[in-house]
Amino acid sequence: MNKFSVLCSIYIKENPEYFDICLKSTWDQQTLLPSEIVLVEDGPLTVELYEIIEIWKKKLGDILKIVKLPINQGTGKAKNIGLKYCTNEIVCIVDTDDINCSDRFEKQLNFFKNNPDITIVGGQIIEFTDNVENFQGIRSVPLTHHELVNYSNSRSPFNNMTIAYRKSAVIAVGGYQHHLLMEDYNLFLRLIASKKYKLHNLPDILVYARIDNGMHGRRNGWKYIQSEKQLLDLKKSLKLQKSLPANILFILRSAFRLLPSTFLAKVYNTFLRKKSR
Repeated sequence: MNKFSVLCSIYIKENPEYFDICLKSTWDQQTLLPSEIVLVEDGPLTVELYEIIEIWKKKLGDILKIVKLPINQGTGKAKNIGLKYCTNEIVCIVDTDDINCSDRFEKQLNFFKNNPDITIVGGQIIEFTDNVENFQGIRSVPLTHHELVNYSNSRSPFNNMTIAYRKSAVIAVGGYQHHLLMEDYNLFLRLIASKKYKLHNLPDILVYARIDNGMHGRRNGWKYIQSEKQLLDLKKSLKLQKSLPANILFILRSAFRLLPSTFLAKVYNTFLRKKSR
């Protein structure tokens, strides 16, 4: 069971240098190599990004499968299309500006091998800006299925850039669906609601996640409140949470979306990151 696919998508605004570093961490530095890397070009790219892709195509040959989308579709649609090109049951998601730890894939594939009842497995991340020495914090998520189900009532149970899953299960629940900043969370909730699939996180750091240090603070405004409403409606339709606590949580999360961006960034740094290694 050592065969697996890597799925990633890239769009015009991404940094060519970061993309190249990501691919090096996905291939050159891994203890277990993917049998294929499916890269979705989500709309036209820059000349610099195409140059990096061409270098890697020459290096990897048929291992690198390139899927070109004529216009930008967004993360969810791009992943859905890319998933169709993944020929293996196990699919590892890679964000094209992050850095994978050298044993990430080996740890996840071994876990699947030893735990055939698990559908999706993620892990912990270290967040950084510019370079890995500029450490911002650790984003930790719970480990066991029961903990993850409870945790999912209030926030996403996985660090999205660390997940690996069984393709058949994701397709069975409808794949990715459009949901601003929450396509993955939306998918996790549907997997949980099916009651057929078990979730797990490893305690290990699997990815160094590159962040814009003000990114979380800018996720405010009306369109994000609409996204919160979509999340509320999803939870109700899946019967994952009783109406009263779900509505209260929606009000609280929406209230935060109305706060100034500087305050939002402080909330994220205080409650979602661990500062100590």
